Amino acid sequence: MTKFSVYSRGAAPAGNASSAFDRVVAQLRASREETHNIRPGGRIRKVPSRAVLGTIMEQLLMALFPVHYGALDLNEDGIDKYVSGILGHAKRALVQQVRSDFALNADDSESNDELTVRAELIVEAFAAELPAIRSVLVSDLLAAYAGDPAATTYPEILLGYPGMIALVYHRMAHTLFRLGAALCARLVSSIAHSKTAIDIHPGAEIGPQFFIDHGTGVVIGETAVIGSRVRLYQAVTLGALNFPTDDEGVVIKGAPRHPIVEDDVVIYAGATVLGRITIGRGSVIGGNVWLTQSVPPGSHISQARPLKD
Repeated sequence: MTKFSVYSRGAAPAGNASSAFDRVVAQLRASREETHNIRPGGRIRKVPSRAVLGTIMEQLLMALFPVHYGALDLNEDGIDKYVSGILGHAKRALVQQVRSDFALNADDSESNDELTVRAELIVEAFAAELPAIRSVLVSDLLAAYAGDPAATTYPEILLGYPGMIALVYHRMAHTLFRLGAALCARLVSSIAHSKTAIDIHPGAEIGPQFFIDHGTGVVIGETAVIGSRVRLYQAVTLGALNFPTDDEGVVIKGAPRHPIVEDDVVIYAGATVLGRITIGRGSVIGGNVWLTQSVPPGSHISQARPLKD
């Protein structure tokens, strides 16, 4: 039987395991500090925590939908107090995460106190938008109920539909992204992806009454723009066809490269829509279609049918 060692070829024998381990630690330090230093500014800075952001998002869910996600013993008399308390916890924790986000790219001219104040302003602005976020989420909920014959209750959709859960996270992530907390927003979208298998970049602009049916494998890119009353099915991709570069061949960040989907469009399972093209209002894109050019309003696009014998 072949035997495997935890040490690479030429490593020290077991008697010198301590010195070999010390060499590994030293080599990792050299990589971290010198040859492969990837820290912004080259310095140690605390980054936002994905785990903490996950807890914050769960608290915000409780504040937005306390009857569905909150405490089991809620009643009409105590619900406002509950929402106030849970939202206060979430806000305080979010300030620290947004501050860490800002600190990553801050220069020495901005003090710790200034970073904290900037984070507090962002979180206050975010909190002020929570009623509007809830409003558009309810429009998504109603669209899911109206569009899915299998849906029997609102709680079923809000608690159990991957598309709805992904939208709850996206609506909050998009607000953080728009307010300037880009890394926090990206981590929130990553949490949603791990929960739902739906990958929506926080930069994507999505109108009200949006419904993702089933949802597994849906991908929506950063610069996608989606109108009102749009419906997507599983494995739909709204992606980029190519990546614009500058004169030196470096990819240009943030350049518009994803589709614009106008109001009342339906895109069926497995369709791939690529590039900065426009899907006209009221169009229907069939399953497994590969689309790289704009289509006018009212279009019905499907795969070519084979000729009959």
